Amino acid sequence: MTIHRNSQRQKRSSGSALSDKRCVPCEGGTVPLTIQEAEGLMAEIEGWALSTDAKKISRRFKFGNFAEALTFVNAISAIAEDEGHHPDIHFGWGRAEIELTTHATGGLSWNDFILAAKINTL
Repeated sequence: MTIHRNSQRQKRSSGSALSDKRCVPCEGGTVPLTIQEAEGLMAEIEGWALSTDAKKISRRFKFGNFAEALTFVNAISAIAEDEGHHPDIHFGWGRAEIELTTHATGGLSWNDFILAAKINTL
């Protein structure tokens, strides 16, 4: 089933920034992005790294102390709740590491790139 992937592709082709897009619900059976599609989107999310298997993207952020890292994580959680797409977050004193993947697809979806772009605006 590729309905969600196609609707996201159409949504993306409108020319506006990823951070202006909205995440759409994914269901099991939805096809993940191909390696080529994921590599093409990487230029739009500065600072993020694509895993070698192209199944997740990640980024590490640095902060001056624990409170700044926590504030950042809380801001991400608000965006994630609003979008209905939730990253894996690891944080501690002066750092926050964010990983995005779409479990329902077994790889990456447009939602991962949309959320990464929104996180980059913080």
